[in-house]
Amino acid sequence: MRDVLYLEQIEQAEALLKPQRIEVLRQLAEPRTCTEVAARLDQTPQRVYYHVKRLVDASLVTQVSERRVRGITEGIYQAGARSYWLSPGLVGRIGLRRQQDDLSLGYLLDLMEEVQADIAALDRTAPELPSVGVSGQIRVPPERRQEFLDDLRATLQDLFTRYGGAEGDAFKLAVACYPKGDDHV
Repeated sequence: MRDVLYLEQIEQAEALLKPQRIEVLRQLAEPRTCTEVAARLDQTPQRVYYHVKRLVDASLVTQVSERRVRGITEGIYQAGARSYWLSPGLVGRIGLRRQQDDLSLGYLLDLMEEVQADIAALDRTAPELPSVGVSGQIRVPPERRQEFLDDLRATLQDLFTRYGGAEGDAFKLAVACYPKGDDHV
């Protein structure tokens, strides 16, 4: 079972985005038969099998083994991943794309889509995937916003300049800075 399955095909999204199938997928986090899942969900095995078959057809579930029960072969199924990411490309752009600048929210959304696709494409079987994630909150008075953004840009530009050579392992650096919104506590 993979940690994340990145869905780029509309057929996969259509198969996944049904409440009953999401419940079936949750039950298939561990290998189970349709009869076992049906008992847990208080459904008929036939109804569960219908959903499992659609999930198998969409490559979201796999049959991991089978067993004979009273002369009948029963499949044992497991979800293909622990979590599923839908490609923003499945929805596509609505309306005309405006001129993007590096301070627009549209640019930030495009960047997050790119990061999502890059992470999904990583080889998770590699012995070591060196990475770092940092998250925090900074409070900046409105009159110092531009100063803060200029400092952030200069700091990042310095890193790109110092480590931007042609030799060594390539790392992608994506920084997202956006208004947090109201958080009155």
